[in-house]
Amino acid sequence: MANYFTGFCGGATQSGNANCIFVVIDYFTKYGHFLPIHHPITAASVAKVFMQQVYRLHGMPAAIVSDRDRVFTSTFWRELLRLADVQLRMSSAYHPQSDGQTERLNQTMETFLKCFVNACPSKWIHWISLAEYCYNSCPHSATGRSPFEALYGYTPKHFGISAVDSVQMPELDDWVQNRQLMNELIKQHLSRAQLRMKKQADKKRSERQFQVGDKMFLKLQPYVQSTLAPRSSQKLAYKFFGPYEILSRVGLVAYKLRLPASSRIHPVFHVSQLKQMVPGTEVTSSVPDDLDILRVPEKVLGRRSVARGVSSVAQVLIQWSGMPSSLATWEDRESIQQSFPFAPAWGQAAFQRPGNASPVDPASEGPRRSSRPKRPSTRVNGPEWLV
Repeated sequence: MANYFTGFCGGATQSGNANCIFVVIDYFTKYGHFLPIHHPITAASVAKVFMQQVYRLHGMPAAIVSDRDRVFTSTFWRELLRLADVQLRMSSAYHPQSDGQTERLNQTMETFLKCFVNACPSKWIHWISLAEYCYNSCPHSATGRSPFEALYGYTPKHFGISAVDSVQMPELDDWVQNRQLMNELIKQHLSRAQLRMKKQADKKRSERQFQVGDKMFLKLQPYVQSTLAPRSSQKLAYKFFGPYEILSRVGLVAYKLRLPASSRIHPVFHVSQLKQMVPGTEVTSSVPDDLDILRVPEKVLGRRSVARGVSSVAQVLIQWSGMPSSLATWEDRESIQQSFPFAPAWGQAAFQRPGNASPVDPASEGPRRSSRPKRPSTRVNGPEWLV
């Protein structure tokens, strides 16, 4: 029984009644299917397309490898595969290489469609079948044979000119010869590019293995850090968090970590996202244990005015509760008082420590009023107004 890799290629222009492509590839023969479907995608609709287009030709596989799309992680899909005695293998978090065959097949399909439907993107549904045939009839670098030949045992007969010696017209013969020469040149360039990319990728790869109980630092993207450690700037946040203990090994290149209870990300990570902690080193990017403690303004250490456009904004230097004065931050006075109206900082005594900014003056905490005496306006109280 075969293993299938599945995935979706979304973002396509509406063509007929489809705007998305369901991609299925056989692990052994590399035979691929490009199946047009329509959003919104549900597990039931995907299962129906799979039965109509894949099952009738190849039967049920032993396992299906997919990414963590909501369709593949749904209860319907899991229960369906359980009843069909098919193993569901999902890729580890933030490591699309686990489902790399589908990702690479998507790029090949998109390149084909860009060449043929660039001027008329709404017609891609008429060309998707030829894209599937073009991929399956071309030799695969992994097997040395085309997926069609690997599956059926013979090479397909192409619809077009097959024998160059059968051309009778000299002009047509020159055109066919030039076309074959161009194809050979393109193959050489593609082969050279593949070898170059493989050589560069292998420079950054290494065989690493860890043991259960080892402490590991975890590398995360900025958009998934919020449940581990809140940061005011996700772009400038730490790349590595931890250390976290390894609970178990999942497969050959993934490990399950003991994450905090407040974390909402998947605990299984590829080895490329992990860095082993050297014993005795100081941890500077660990996740704090008191994430749920609310920090409030405890003391005002200074004040200043900053220019914003044509106006100035009053700011105060805030020392937060439970944190040293070295981690004090400048905040807009009006916004911070609205956010923390009952904070202890607004009822403190005068600031007595020197600094670069002006110290706090208790009398200045209220609204400012001029000390000059008011003079009557001559326009209203002048002699010309006397009767």
